Amino acid sequence: MDKRALPRLEQIKKVHVIGVCGTLMGAFAAYLRRRGIETVGSDQNVYPPMSEVLRDAGVTLYSGYRAENLAASGSPPDLVVIGNVISASNVEARAAIDGGYAYCSLPEAMEKLFLPKTRNIVVSGTHGKTTTSTMMAHTLVRNGRDPSYFIGGVSKDLPHSFHVAGIEDGRPYVLEGDEYDTAFWDKVPKFNHYLPDDVVLTSVEYDHADIYPDFAAVVRAFEGLVARIRPGGRLIACFDYSTVRELAAKATVPVISYGSEGCLGARYTPGRVRVENEWTRFDVLDGGRVVDELIIAVPGNHNVLNALAVWIECRELGLAAPEIASALRCFQGVKRRQEVRGEVGGVLVMDDFAHHPTAVRETLRALRLRYPERRLMAVFEPRSATSRRKVFQADYVQAFTQGDAVFVSTPYDQSRIPESDQFSSAQLVQDLHSNQVTAFLMDTVDAGVQQVAEFSRAGDLVAVLSNGGFEGFIPKLLETLRSRVTG
Repeated sequence: MDKRALPRLEQIKKVHVIGVCGTLMGAFAAYLRRRGIETVGSDQNVYPPMSEVLRDAGVTLYSGYRAENLAASGSPPDLVVIGNVISASNVEARAAIDGGYAYCSLPEAMEKLFLPKTRNIVVSGTHGKTTTSTMMAHTLVRNGRDPSYFIGGVSKDLPHSFHVAGIEDGRPYVLEGDEYDTAFWDKVPKFNHYLPDDVVLTSVEYDHADIYPDFAAVVRAFEGLVARIRPGGRLIACFDYSTVRELAAKATVPVISYGSEGCLGARYTPGRVRVENEWTRFDVLDGGRVVDELIIAVPGNHNVLNALAVWIECRELGLAAPEIASALRCFQGVKRRQEVRGEVGGVLVMDDFAHHPTAVRETLRALRLRYPERRLMAVFEPRSATSRRKVFQADYVQAFTQGDAVFVSTPYDQSRIPESDQFSSAQLVQDLHSNQVTAFLMDTVDAGVQQVAEFSRAGDLVAVLSNGGFEGFIPKLLETLRSRVTG
């Protein structure tokens, strides 16, 4: 990247954000307005709900990318922040770079403007980083630690996804550490810019097939994160994953390990995990000795581990065990993670972001434990870059055996994926049939809505799994169910 220096935060009066409607970019833009900085943004598709959120925050929005957007609102910006969805040929980004504006990616803005002095707690891993980072920030907020935080989801507990309480020495800053690349001129993981003091590493598996050619490339990315932990920091590592154990062995900072009940080599494990209605209760074991008991409202073994990681880090930060337990008990979770969207005619409809086979499996297991009396129906849209490829074709079969019935849509746009590498929804349905799982192929969203509505009955749980909007599947399903009830 061009080595021109960025302005200091206190010098910035106006920022232009290219690609402003992404979750994190939008949260960043809204924060700038709360800080009193004039903020202008552009995106290819400016539509609700993000457009409404940004306009309510006072962000000036332009639909479509044009060079003239940079000066359309009057004075030129002091800084242009370019999102990672923006390509090198984007006319607005090219105008900013070629026109001599100070520019950077959002991760670089974090590195240069916000993170040099703070105590940076980076929560990373293939799975669980959004929930765990949100849980961490919530626990610190509830106990008066006034952290800053930067999270890639919408919390049910926190007012914002991006919040800067301060950037002075030692203030905790919780960051969701994403391994996706930073920008078209900076093809490194976003977390390379986050100056970590403490890293919580929840898991390492293959994902993001569009930018990582193989698992070895993923491992190298996480090796870089662990190597970047600053002196005086620590690594909190989930030993359920062999790769995490290998990375921990190379760490040059203290390692605190945790893992599932019976996990070999892990210092902290959960004990006596039991589900009691909407609560999951478990002991915290330190070397097999009970040191605390935690109760959480978010179900599943994966959330037990997420809470355990938060407990460890917060104890290391000096919080008392009762303070942590109280905060974890009232944690409500993150939108699009086992989020109830409605119940019509006794059919409970839930939204979840799960798209990797491990996430699918753990989500369905969690729902089975939380709602044992309900028939579990899974609706899946292969939409992520990895799920649209056949790399996990067989793994999805095992993941979806947790469901009583499975509805699979045709994959989202596969036009840029070689046919030989494409995931097949029809093959998944056929393989599920071979494993005695009731499964259906959905040719279109509207047809799928009708299929699910006709199959469902009172007492069912419909879990809709997609990392995108799924063309409004959930609101369409709820409306169809209402029509059936009132019809």
